[in-house]
Amino acid sequence: MKHKVTLKPVGSELIAEHGAALKDLLFEHSVEFPCGGQGRCRGCRVRVVAGETTVNEAQLERLTQQELDEGWRLACQCSAESDLTLELRQWDSTILTNDTEFAFVPRKGLGVAIDVGTTTLVAQLLDLTTGAVIAVRTALNPQARYGADVMSRVQHAVSENGAEQLKEAILRHAGALLKQLAQAADVDFHEICRVVLVGNTVMHHLFCGIDLEPLSRYPFETENAGLVRICVADSGFDLPSDAEIWFLPCLGSFVGSDILAGILASGLHLRDKPSLLVDLGTNGEIVVGNKEKILVASTAAGPAFEGARISMGMRASSGAIWKVAVPEVGSDALRCDVLGSITPTGLCGSGLVDAVAVGLDMGVITPTGRIKGGGDMLLQEPVKLTQTDIRQLQLAKGAIAAGIQILLNAWGACSEDLEHIYLAGAFGNYIDRASARRIGLIEFAPDRVEPIGNSALLGAKIALFAQDEEHLKYARILGTTTHFGLTADPAFQDIYVECMGFPAPE
Repeated sequence: MKHKVTLKPVGSELIAEHGAALKDLLFEHSVEFPCGGQGRCRGCRVRVVAGETTVNEAQLERLTQQELDEGWRLACQCSAESDLTLELRQWDSTILTNDTEFAFVPRKGLGVAIDVGTTTLVAQLLDLTTGAVIAVRTALNPQARYGADVMSRVQHAVSENGAEQLKEAILRHAGALLKQLAQAADVDFHEICRVVLVGNTVMHHLFCGIDLEPLSRYPFETENAGLVRICVADSGFDLPSDAEIWFLPCLGSFVGSDILAGILASGLHLRDKPSLLVDLGTNGEIVVGNKEKILVASTAAGPAFEGARISMGMRASSGAIWKVAVPEVGSDALRCDVLGSITPTGLCGSGLVDAVAVGLDMGVITPTGRIKGGGDMLLQEPVKLTQTDIRQLQLAKGAIAAGIQILLNAWGACSEDLEHIYLAGAFGNYIDRASARRIGLIEFAPDRVEPIGNSALLGAKIALFAQDEEHLKYARILGTTTHFGLTADPAFQDIYVECMGFPAPE
C-alpha cells in the first residue's frame, strides 16, 4: 500500500510505502534531526494537518499536550500510516558562499571547491583560466540525519558499519553536486581537472576513510594524514581518470582543513602582528597567530549557534526570526525580523543572540541568565525563548569566550595586540556584532570585528590554482602551527564558568 504525503508550505507531494519512516522522507526537504532521530530533542517537529500518525512515549515526553492537540509530532518517531498533509517548520535552506576576489595564476580547465560542513555542503565550479565562478550548488549534508553535531557522527561512525554508511552517503552526495554544477554551467563534466575539499576533522576522516575511533574517546587525538589525494576510481565521481581530488590536511584533533583554508583566505599567516580568527558553526574553532607562530584550538560549543537544541530553534531559513530589537516607543512588542517576511516558525542563531542581548538591556534577563519572574520570554507569536534556551546559549558562548581568552594567554598576546579580528562561517557573517559583545561572546568593539564569510570555501578556491602540492602554500602554515588543548589548561574550568555569565550593563 502506498500513501501520498503533501508538504506545506512548499507544496511538494511524495509517495511513500505504508510504514515508511518520515525521517527518511523529510530529510531531503530540510527537516533536521539534531539528535540523529533518537527522539531526544524537538528539532524535527512537523504539524500533521491531515491524516494520522501514532504518538509514542518519546513524543509524550518531548511535546506538551497543547502541541499534541495542535497536531505537532516528532518526525523521527513517525511513519506513513495514511495519506498525510504535513506543515514543515523549516524550508528554503540558506547557505553561505564566498565570492571574494583573490590573486591567482591562471591554468587550464575547470575546478571545483567544496566546503564539506557538518550541516551543509557548498560547492563552486570555477573556470581556472579566468578565476570566474560559473556555477554554485548547496545542499544539506546527508549525514545530518544521523545527528547535528560532530560527536553524534563520531558515535555513529564507530558503530557497526557506521563509518562506511557515512562515507558512502557523503561521496554519493558530493558526486551528485559535481554533476549539478556542470549541468548548471552547461559545460562538459569531464573538463573538471581538480576538486579541492575542506572540512572539519570528522568530515575529513569520514570522506577519506580514516579511522575515527581515536576521536571517540579521551584524549581525542588523531594522526594528521597530511594532504589526502583521492583516486577518482575510489571516489565514484564520474571524472577523467587523471583528475585530481584533494582533501586539504587538518590542523589538530578537532581543528580541520576548513580552518587551514580560513587561514589561507585571511592571510593571517603572512602578517607581522597577531590576528584572531573565530569560526562559529556547529563546532567552534579559534586561531591566534602571525607569520611566526600560530595557535589553534577547538571548543565544544555545541550546535546552539545554528538553532539546534533550542526549543524553537532552526537554521537561518524562511520563517526564522533572525534579528530582534527593543520595542519602539509606546509599544511593548519586540521588533523581530523574520526571514521571508512571513509568520515566524522559529529562531535561528543570530536571532537567539539578539534576543538575549535585548533581554539583558531591558532587564528581563539577569546577568546570571535567569528570566525574571520565571516563565518564557515572548519574541513574536508563537515564538518564545525559554530558560533552557538561555542556558544552552550560555554554555556555547562561554566555551568560545573562554577559548579566546586562554588562547590569547598562551600566545602571549592581549586583545589590544590584535591587528585583525575575523569572524568566519555563516553564523559569524550574520550575527550582530554589538549583540555578540553584549552577551560576552566576542568582547571586542564591534568596529574591530571583520566578518569574512565562508573563509573555508575561499581557501579551497585558492588551493585550486596551486601548480602542484609543493606550490600549495599550506606547508608553511603547518610548520608554524601548534594545536592547543584548551581543557589541558589548569585555568580552563574557572575561566569557562566565569565566561558563562553575561556582562553587567555598561
